[in-house]
Amino acid sequence: MKYIEATRRTFMAKAAMGLISIPFLSSHSAGIEAQMPAEEQPERKAVSTQNRTSVHLNVRDFNALGDGKAKDTAAIQQALDRCSVLGGGEVLVPAGDYLSGAIALRSNTVLRLDAGAALLGSPDLADYPLTEVRWEGHWTKGHIGFISAMDAENISITGKGRIVGNNEIKGRVDRITGLRHPALIEFTHCKNVRVEDCVTNQNDMWSIHPTYCENITFQNVTVHGGADGIDVDSCKHVVIDGCTFLTGDDCISLKSGRGEEGYFIHRPTEDVRISNCTFDDIRWACIGIGSETSGGIRNIHVDHCKCIGAGTFSIYIKSRPGRGAFIEDIYVNDLDVSGAKAGFLRINMLNSGKQDEFSVAGDDGIPTIRNFNFSNIHVTDVPVLVNAVGIHPNKPLKEFSLVNLSGTCGSGISLANIHHAVLRNINVTGYAGPLLSTSNVTGAGLAGAAPLAAPKIPDPIPVPAQPYVLH
Repeated sequence: MKYIEATRRTFMAKAAMGLISIPFLSSHSAGIEAQMPAEEQPERKAVSTQNRTSVHLNVRDFNALGDGKAKDTAAIQQALDRCSVLGGGEVLVPAGDYLSGAIALRSNTVLRLDAGAALLGSPDLADYPLTEVRWEGHWTKGHIGFISAMDAENISITGKGRIVGNNEIKGRVDRITGLRHPALIEFTHCKNVRVEDCVTNQNDMWSIHPTYCENITFQNVTVHGGADGIDVDSCKHVVIDGCTFLTGDDCISLKSGRGEEGYFIHRPTEDVRISNCTFDDIRWACIGIGSETSGGIRNIHVDHCKCIGAGTFSIYIKSRPGRGAFIEDIYVNDLDVSGAKAGFLRINMLNSGKQDEFSVAGDDGIPTIRNFNFSNIHVTDVPVLVNAVGIHPNKPLKEFSLVNLSGTCGSGISLANIHHAVLRNINVTGYAGPLLSTSNVTGAGLAGAAPLAAPKIPDPIPVPAQPYVLH
């Protein structure tokens, strides 16, 4: 039994890192034996894992053609399903172009894409079944993702191949039905997920969308698409490392639900580490935090990244009254910023995103924000260094630091409604007007700041006649 317990601990440690290198042991059998008297327990001998290898399947053996014309949906899905029921292992997609409708990963399965392999999304919406999807902070009816998993554990997509959405599917929502279009890759309520090395190309819809997931890693992934790159939605323990983004909207967006629904469910996005990435965005931000923040967002670390293009600000933290919850413990360090059309950093907690039909009323609906830290930032020709004016006086930002900023900018730093700010070693050139302008700001490093007009505050969200009921 000592061997079984040691083997079990070894497997659980590897599963927690998203590795699926050995099959599951029967914990059910072990549990029964543990309850038996010692003299009745069967004798166990150490058995090499070489004799209990996981299965290795090839989609070609299930009649996938890979000619880019015939739909290989059934063959690919059968391989994935068989892999799972046989205890888990790897499904190989060898070189070829595999046209497919929606496919679903099961627990304990690795989907490996050969370097010459491409999974090509079908142009037919009928090939993406309708289900409950998270869309702009709400659960709603919509089309399932091209590659998806739900309630799965220990799953991986790996290899140098490509995952490609179909450009015949235009926009993010069907204009006739109002249904959300399929994301490229979508994980819902999954644990121990790993995506690495592959290249994604998406149409006008979000590329990668994990929701309610835990322990998820994206490493060395190239993300190209006409909308958001990775939308982390009410997830925890997320790593995004060494990835490259070229997107039409936020490269990475952190979300947690919208309005009373998200506030009631209360599933925050937390413990996210973004490192060693390169961001190039066309229309919005490299990293967007919000505006869907009703479940809360906290403990976000961004380190050693390059922002080479942004349609607005490289870092954009955004929400509005009616969201409620919190954004806290944000750490951004060692960032190289260029190509930003609006600037380096904006904080807007007053009017970003859609106002919800069922909004969180009163001061409860004003997001609580605290502990935002930015250090060792180098900027090249950004129009604005920092715009942090859009903060509600009833919920000021508490604890805000800008330390070791250097480079060139068109204008400086504007701050409003911030308590306990720390500004130190701001060494930029090229700006017109004052380097620092403030309104209702306290802290260190504020000497010589020019006065700033107070921001316009939106009307309070009224208390509804009837309490909100999740529906």
